[in-house]
Amino acid sequence: MTIEINKRKIGPEFPPYIVAELSANHNGSFDRAIESIDAAHKCGVDAVKLQTYTADTLTIDCDKEDFLIKGGLWDGYKLYELYKWAHTPYEWHEKIFEYAKKKDITVFSTPFDKTAVDLLENLNTPAYKIASFEIIDLDLIKIVASTGKPMIISTGMASEEEIEEAVTTARENGCNELILLHCISSYPTPIAQANVSKVKMLADRFNVISGLSDHTLGSVASIAAAATGASFIEKHFTLSRNDKGPDSDFSMEPNELKALCKDTLNAWKALGKPVFDRTHAEKENRIFRRSIYFVNNLSAGSVITKSDIRSIRPGNGLPPKNFEKIIGKKLKISVEIGTPTDWSLFE
Repeated sequence: MTIEINKRKIGPEFPPYIVAELSANHNGSFDRAIESIDAAHKCGVDAVKLQTYTADTLTIDCDKEDFLIKGGLWDGYKLYELYKWAHTPYEWHEKIFEYAKKKDITVFSTPFDKTAVDLLENLNTPAYKIASFEIIDLDLIKIVASTGKPMIISTGMASEEEIEEAVTTARENGCNELILLHCISSYPTPIAQANVSKVKMLADRFNVISGLSDHTLGSVASIAAAATGASFIEKHFTLSRNDKGPDSDFSMEPNELKALCKDTLNAWKALGKPVFDRTHAEKENRIFRRSIYFVNNLSAGSVITKSDIRSIRPGNGLPPKNFEKIIGKKLKISVEIGTPTDWSLFE
């Protein structure tokens, strides 16, 4: 099973596809957004992801308690205020996509309503991401699926039934290339609750390519996911956590993202294949295994006794399991101490 985004193949046979989530880390500056895209690309990511919404497409400007955030990073904010602060302006999108095309950088986005999909279709986005909070918005999934573009769906907070509904909706409405991401919608996610073993479960249960949307601090969860078969890894990215923004506290800085790209690739390489063949790296060391050697000078016609042979290193002689079979054999030729045993030496 393979999916392609801008000719980059994604699947278990290929290195993990690494996405830097820009989200709100442009901090309201277009220049910072462009600088962030350049920096992420230099770190070695495969793509940079945006989020396409406005405060008005996500919520209403209301002072009622229902719309007030209590606890966590955004404690005390009204939803409208938070989204107004965090959104990526629609008017930036065309310039960002043009810049990315010019620099040969893959950019795609998470839409939150039909106006966002329409904008992204006009910009010929190569893929779409459905956020965890939108996995229950089956109408949005239908709209995105109908574009025929690859879809990535995060599964934070979702029950098995809700994931099943989202997958079925996507497939029934034109999506033939689907990736499911395990995700814990907690910012940041406690490492003990990361549960990256679910990545493989998603692949097996829903017959999809799977990966991780990682909100933990650091890279351990992403590396662990890559080592258990994650084909797609998404991580929030900022130029500096010191430049406080809505998502900066759980985002990676450039040196960390660069290390994550390297370490997840090595974790994938370390997986290898479940076969019993010796690796190339092992072949030269076969010489250091034990084998059976002659430990006495013996003339032709000698009958081998237990004291004439030993199982020692190196490994040029017959394997140790043949020790008892050699005892009682008669030599065809003379041998010196330190000669490796071989069946051709015996009558």
